[in-house]
Amino acid sequence: MIRHATAAALLAAALAAAPLGAGAKAEDIRIAHVYGKTGALEAYAKQSHIGFMMGLEYATEGTMEIDGRKIVVIEKDTQLKPDIGRAALAEAYGDDDVHLAVGPVSSGVALAMLPVAEEYGKLLLVEPAVADSITGENWNRYVFRTGRNSSQDAIANAVALGKDGVTITTLAQDYAFGRDGVAAFREALADTGAKLAFEEYAPTDTQDFTASAQRIFDAMKDIEGRKFLFVIWAGANNPIGKIKAMEPERFGIEIATGGNILAAMKAYKALPGMEGATYYYHDIPKNPANDWLVSEHQKRHGSPPDFFTAGGMSAAIAVVEGIRKAGSTDTEDLIAAMEGMSFETPKGTMTFRAEDHQALQSMYHFKIRVDPEVEWGIPELVRELKIEDMNIPIRNTR
Repeated sequence: MIRHATAAALLAAALAAAPLGAGAKAEDIRIAHVYGKTGALEAYAKQSHIGFMMGLEYATEGTMEIDGRKIVVIEKDTQLKPDIGRAALAEAYGDDDVHLAVGPVSSGVALAMLPVAEEYGKLLLVEPAVADSITGENWNRYVFRTGRNSSQDAIANAVALGKDGVTITTLAQDYAFGRDGVAAFREALADTGAKLAFEEYAPTDTQDFTASAQRIFDAMKDIEGRKFLFVIWAGANNPIGKIKAMEPERFGIEIATGGNILAAMKAYKALPGMEGATYYYHDIPKNPANDWLVSEHQKRHGSPPDFFTAGGMSAAIAVVEGIRKAGSTDTEDLIAAMEGMSFETPKGTMTFRAEDHQALQSMYHFKIRVDPEVEWGIPELVRELKIEDMNIPIRNTR
């Protein structure tokens, strides 16, 4: 009699629960985009967010859902300040209870945010901050990055510029992005036969580069052979145009730099034939994701996608693919699914290296061509540097 009553009670409970279960709404997937919407890198941030939202659309085929769960994106502005970035990420993880976060733009802000991800035990997908230390000495297991790192930039540019008999000096911003970039470039050049003769660092808000240029000219003017000034700079106050106006060619010095956003590459029109390496230019990759991005961005914004638009899209695709593969938004499930995961982006295949969660990806050796009908110097492809062509160091201690 007791057994019969128990069975009946269980059946009644199941029947009562069935309508609720059948009609229950799946939990939203909450993602925070924590990035510098205001400040000197505002243009980068805008591109990154447009690309991220377009990437979610592309990866979900327009549904903005993953496995029946609606995607909700919560935006947070770091204002390019490390303390604000740290607080914004903590607010997103804590008060907003997001499942994961994406961002930021600035390397300095990213370094401040990394410990917050570890404290809350939730993922931070870094895009587009570049400094090696993000997936190097300051890394923790909750950090993944779709953006390229300083070593990828450095090795690609060393391939483009580094040859026997070449002497190079650098001009970089005096913070994590610039210093990590030069350190990686110096290391990469060691295998090329080129010599790094001098390093110059300037504050990010520098307006007058006369003193920096003079130190560079003094260091280089008496050196024989081919000579380059390699510039590593992000955001406003890019020094290329100003230094070009000082006629470095008087001393046989050629200006070289990596890729940049289209607005910054207007200065490249004065540098036809300049070589370097870039992370992305819309005409270079040939694949379905990039075809869609170029076509849709042109339709919606009247311009081709830019440097960081592709990065934002790549981050979104990684998020969608990671959640699908994990079948969950649980952090540990996501880490297990995403370590070693390959996914298709506007740049082609990216793979999260298991050891440091850095996305391995192609880079592009270019040579600038000038077209009077185009506002910027056009980086024409010389050679695609594929994942297997670059030995990107693992810099964490995992």
